[in-house]
Amino acid sequence: MRSRLVRVIATGILALMLAAPAARADGDPASDVLLGENVFYPYMPPVSAAIQKQLDAETAAASRARYPIKVALIASRVDLGVITSLFGRPQKYADFLDQEISYQNRQVLLVVMPSGYGVQGVTPAARAVAASLSKPAGPQSNDLARAAIVAVARLAGAAGHPLKGVSGGGQSTTGTGGGSTTLLVTVLAVAAVAAAAALVVIRRRQATAG
Repeated sequence: MRSRLVRVIATGILALMLAAPAARADGDPASDVLLGENVFYPYMPPVSAAIQKQLDAETAAASRARYPIKVALIASRVDLGVITSLFGRPQKYADFLDQEISYQNRQVLLVVMPSGYGVQGVTPAARAVAASLSKPAGPQSNDLARAAIVAVARLAGAAGHPLKGVSGGGQSTTGTGGGSTTLLVTVLAVAAVAAAAALVVIRRRQATAG
């Protein structure tokens, strides 16, 4: 079992290194993930499967209610790739991330950090709701996800798109997955950040040499 895990980790790291030349110059993981997914989850520690399922269901319900929303959960500087200066500044990061994922169509966006929330593409009423939300109960990944569950429902309701079929209450759940999964996610996360950082350094050196 251990040797199989090592092979999986090694394969993942190799794939990340081979993909480095095609990586984005800003090295921002969420800007890539949110192009295809509704939620960017923190790398370490991973959000529990039960809470992930609840938040995924809520963002899907928001889409059905014609209020598609992207959510970025940023638990640590690692989740920001090479733009770590924006950690603890959720609105500044929301402004940055909006430029990365919206393109021609404005995208409703929610950023959740331990320090609070950032939003983009929302109505004035929804922005006022975001400003009134209590900070996440703690700095852990599960705390941010629970806060996001509450925030998504509140934002959608304020914008005139109440959600149906989901709780939106952010109930406490337990379970964080097995140790092997956590180890794999941790190693791959570190490798991804290292690859992105290396790419930025290489490009900067090339620009200086040119």
